[in-house]
Amino acid sequence: MSLSIGIVGLPNVGKSTIFNSLTRQKVDSANYPFCTIQPNVGCVKVPDPRIDQLAKMSNSEKVIYSTIEFIDIAGLVRGAHKGEGLGNQFLSNIRECNAICHILRHFINPNISHVENRINAKDDLDIINIELIMADLQQINKKLESRKDTDLSELKPLLHKVKAELDKNILIKDQNLSIEELELLKQFNFLSLKPCLYVFNVAEIDINKTPQQILKEANLNLDPEKVIIVCGKMEEELAQLPENEVKEYLQNLNVKQTGLEKMIVTGYKLLDLMSMLTTGPKETRAWEIKNGTKAPQAAGKIHTDFEKGFVRVEVINWEELLKFGSWSKAKEKGMVKMEGKEYIIKNGDVVIFHFSE
Repeated sequence: MSLSIGIVGLPNVGKSTIFNSLTRQKVDSANYPFCTIQPNVGCVKVPDPRIDQLAKMSNSEKVIYSTIEFIDIAGLVRGAHKGEGLGNQFLSNIRECNAICHILRHFINPNISHVENRINAKDDLDIINIELIMADLQQINKKLESRKDTDLSELKPLLHKVKAELDKNILIKDQNLSIEELELLKQFNFLSLKPCLYVFNVAEIDINKTPQQILKEANLNLDPEKVIIVCGKMEEELAQLPENEVKEYLQNLNVKQTGLEKMIVTGYKLLDLMSMLTTGPKETRAWEIKNGTKAPQAAGKIHTDFEKGFVRVEVINWEELLKFGSWSKAKEKGMVKMEGKEYIIKNGDVVIFHFSE
C-alpha cells in the first residue's frame, strides 16, 4: 500500500495544476472555485538514482521505485465547516493520509481570481487550519457524546484535554502533549495531528528564492525544511515535455531540481522514511521503511514470513556494491557483512535476507 499525502488549499491556489504536473494526470484545473469535486488520486514514484544504477549493474528485468500517493480534494473556503462553499465534507477523503500538503498561493495574476480577492498566504493557511481544527472538533464531540463507545472511557480525559486546546484554535500537533498521549491519539487519525509540508506556488521570477525568503515575504513562521518553492505554471510546462528534455529546460532556468521532485522527496523525509534496496537479475527495488527499523522488521516489509523466520541478513552499502560491480565480487572481497536481529537498516543498504521456513 502506498504512503499517502492529502493536498489541501483554497480554490484557485494551484492545487489541481500542481497535482496534474505531479502525477502527469490531466484533471480539471479551470479558473473557477470548486472545480475539483471528487478527490483526484495519483501515485508517483520517489526519485532515486541509486535504483537506476543498481538495475543497470544487475541487468534487472524490472525496476520498482518507492511510491507516494497524492490525493487532491476540493478547495476549502472560509466557513466551510458552517457549510460555506462545498463545506468541509471532502476532508474525510484525506483522514487516512499519512501527511498533509498545504498549497499556498504566493503569485499575483489578475487573470486568476482568488476566492478572498487578495493574495495572502498567511491568511490562507489560517483559514485551512481552522477547517482542520473544526473537523477534529466535530469528530471529538461525536466520540464524547456517543454512548456506544464504552471503550473510550479511559481516553475521555485526554479527548477533553485536546478539545479544550482545539477550542483555542491550537492544532493538535502544536499542543503540549506527551509521547504517550500522542501515541494514544493516533488511532483517531486527527487531521491537525498529521505532519505537514508547505508548498508555495510562486511566479517564475521567484523560483530561485529560498524558503527563508518566501517565508519572510509571507510573514509566516514555519520550518524552512518543510517548505517547498514551486512554480505551478512552470511545472505544468515541464509535465508536457519528454523526460530527457526536462533537465535541459531546468538548466536554462538555473534550477537543479523540479519543485515537484523536491515535493516528493520532502514528503518522504517528512514521514521519517528511508529506502533499503534489493537488486538482482529479476528486479531492483526500493523498499520504504521507517528510520531506525531493525533487520527482522525490515524483512517483514518484503514478506511476513521473512520476519517470523528471520535468521540473518547480508548487507552492503549501495555505493560499495557498485564499486565492485557485482554481489559475488563484493562478497569475495569481504565487503558484504552478515548481521543479526539487532542490526538497524541504514538508508541505501542493499540486502539479502535469510530466514527459516
